[in-house]
Amino acid sequence: MYPWLDERWPEQLASGGCGRVSLERKKTTEWGGSRGCNASRRHQWTSKESPEQLLELEGHRSKEEGQRGSLAIGERGDGLCSALPVFLVAPLAAGITLADSDHGLSAATPSQSSLPPSATPAMDDPGFEIECEIPGVVRVHKSGRVVRLNGTETVPPSPSGDPANGVASKDVVLDPAANISARLYLPAATAAEPGKKLPVVVFFHGGAFMIYTAASPLYHKYAASLAAAVPAVVVSVDYRLAPEHPVLAAYEDAFAALKAVVSSCRLDGAEPWLAGHGDASRVVLAGDSAGANMAHRTAVRLRKERIEGYGDKVSGIALLHSYFWGKEPVGGELTDAAIRGGLDQVWHVACGGKLGLDHPYINPAASPEELGQLGCDRVLVATAEHCWFVERSRAYAAGLKACGWGGELRFYETKGDGHVYFLLKPDCDNAAKELTVVADFVRRC
Repeated sequence: MYPWLDERWPEQLASGGCGRVSLERKKTTEWGGSRGCNASRRHQWTSKESPEQLLELEGHRSKEEGQRGSLAIGERGDGLCSALPVFLVAPLAAGITLADSDHGLSAATPSQSSLPPSATPAMDDPGFEIECEIPGVVRVHKSGRVVRLNGTETVPPSPSGDPANGVASKDVVLDPAANISARLYLPAATAAEPGKKLPVVVFFHGGAFMIYTAASPLYHKYAASLAAAVPAVVVSVDYRLAPEHPVLAAYEDAFAALKAVVSSCRLDGAEPWLAGHGDASRVVLAGDSAGANMAHRTAVRLRKERIEGYGDKVSGIALLHSYFWGKEPVGGELTDAAIRGGLDQVWHVACGGKLGLDHPYINPAASPEELGQLGCDRVLVATAEHCWFVERSRAYAAGLKACGWGGELRFYETKGDGHVYFLLKPDCDNAAKELTVVADFVRRC
């Protein structure tokens, strides 16, 4: 079913072991017994190949990009251990596309030569010990040092307007006390019309809760495109990232950002673009992947914890290729234990090991009563046929219909593409169609 998984993995990887990787001068790799691993194995490399070469997935190489898959040593949710191809994790971080001739999956992972000097493979520095690594996302050393392997590139805002889309952007601090910052986007034509009000999109970027910022090229381009397409004021929020700050920090920052935005939309608001052009009665929470998860959680919290002077509902939420997961497969979801174990490990790292796979923060189906009390009147659920989490998006939409929530639901599924393809291929026809769907949804809110 998954032709890119090479069965010729080193026996040590196939048979288990994870937790930490001890890297020694004699090219010795140790899989320790931390976090539920049942055994500790030690293997002395004897071949002429480097450990990196031995860990390659020979069965799936991108001819166009010349890039290769690699393996992460990760824990499964049941306490066992598994090896995970990098391109099974990186979709969360918008680092790859998934398509092949049979399943629409193709892998493209960041080449090692493209990584910054501090992110070169740990094999080059045998004195370091790694607590955990998610290839293409983060590497966590036992010392506590975190190295981000992707999502560190940034682009500046365009305060005078971007000629490509006619959208001005700037970086602001929305709430100095809570240290909430964001990049704001405003169509230049609107800026020239004093008093013209627009819907406000509060957008949370994806990246497995661990990488990317509002200034990342992928998200800068998407937010500007969305602001132009609606048109709307888009507030692309920066939030604290895991693993230094487990996911609860991201949720706190998301809610603080919403409060700051609605406060700024008042005539006496501190932020001029929002005070002059933001319509607080038309606020939409949106995000992709982990950001969609955050948009959902913010709407849930809003209904429970209303914002004084605003209420307990936003106009809508747009969930794009949502990062939801769970212990047991749903629908036609993949069942391969090694792959699921690696995806389980992403959540384990993001939440600091504190929340299970069926906690409502990662599995909304575990708390249908929260769905019934969602703090919004409209929901857009957008996904793609080959998205790793497509079954979760389908289940989310079905759950909304079944739980008694009385709002308006729009479900949109792109055929033939994978997770967050619209960020990776923003100029393709499908991306343009999905942007139109999102823009139409915001205009209706």
